[in-house]
Amino acid sequence: MFNYGNDNLKKQRDLILTVSLAHLVQDTYSAFLAPILPLLIDKLGMSLVMSAFLDIARKIPSLLNPFFGLLAERSDARYFVILAPAFTAVSMSLLGVASSYALLVVLLTIAGIASTLFHIPSPGMIKASAGEKLGRGMSYYMVGGELARTVGPLLITGAVSLWGLEGTWRLMPFGILASLILYYKLKDFQVTQTKFAKKSEKGDALAEVKRFLPLFGAMSGFMFFQSAMKMAVTLYLAVYLTQQGFSLWIASSALAVLQFFGVIGTFLSGNISDKIGRQKTLVIMSSGAALTMSAFLFSTTLYTLFPLLALLGIFMFANGPIMLSIIHELDTKMPTFINSVYMSINFSISSIVVLAMGMFGDTLGLTLTYNIAAVLAFIAIPFAMILNHTMKERSV
Repeated sequence: MFNYGNDNLKKQRDLILTVSLAHLVQDTYSAFLAPILPLLIDKLGMSLVMSAFLDIARKIPSLLNPFFGLLAERSDARYFVILAPAFTAVSMSLLGVASSYALLVVLLTIAGIASTLFHIPSPGMIKASAGEKLGRGMSYYMVGGELARTVGPLLITGAVSLWGLEGTWRLMPFGILASLILYYKLKDFQVTQTKFAKKSEKGDALAEVKRFLPLFGAMSGFMFFQSAMKMAVTLYLAVYLTQQGFSLWIASSALAVLQFFGVIGTFLSGNISDKIGRQKTLVIMSSGAALTMSAFLFSTTLYTLFPLLALLGIFMFANGPIMLSIIHELDTKMPTFINSVYMSINFSISSIVVLAMGMFGDTLGLTLTYNIAAVLAFIAIPFAMILNHTMKERSV
């Protein structure tokens, strides 16, 4: 799909590093919502359900993933990667300035479109350069995204401390600068229609979806039950902890710890799965996440809170590179399209789950909602176990 001229090892590593750093910048801005959500709730008088719709607004463009995937198959998708950080930076930096709920929805929808356009072609660029170490390549890529979720909360909380909620617009130039740097770094990478890409143009999209339907079904079950825990902890952790009497700084720091150790889990899981297999690693990590989430519910002091969130981050975010590796090892003529279908399912499920978590939070309280999420996390384990039986048509 991507032809880089002199396809030597240095160019491959440079591309992996460039795309992974772009992922870091892109998702740093995407991580602004959760840390300032308590402030936005107070400012606009939102309920948890209304705040859940904000996250859904950011994910709604993912429903068009298959369309964008087909577009990426037939166009110079570099510019999706190049332009996305700038658009995301502008829209997310303006959240603090927004004077109405409707404006928040518009800004988050714009950010969602940019995020969708970035995430569809970028894993394919990693695959093209990773060779046989696909798990490792996806780990580097996912590390960029997970590290962003550590940097993002600290960056936006620091901006609020310095300039107030309505001063966060001052952060947007960094994303614009990142897009300029990406243009400089990627402009010489020539995207051509290779033999592989020509085959993908002739592929039957519907037939490919039907072919991998059992795999998507198993993945959907796994993602649905794990997303309850993931959405509850990531989106509502700051709200939950402030409700428990902790300061916004403590809550943001806790979220940063969770995300930072998610980086470690993301990096380790791809490498481990290269050695012991995707399915075994997925079972280990999902089991660890469910057990740690249960222990977190009994945490009452900072001495146990932060260590448990660190462990939870390692286990909970580990499935990202594994799932991407599974998708990109499939023997398909339309890899970018199949990746877009996977992402559409992933984002759609997370949108449904985050709305459910918001409704539960409003009606039952966040404490009981977290208990429900912990129970559902255990149900994800059997889906990880049966995933192996649906992976027969993947390339080795």
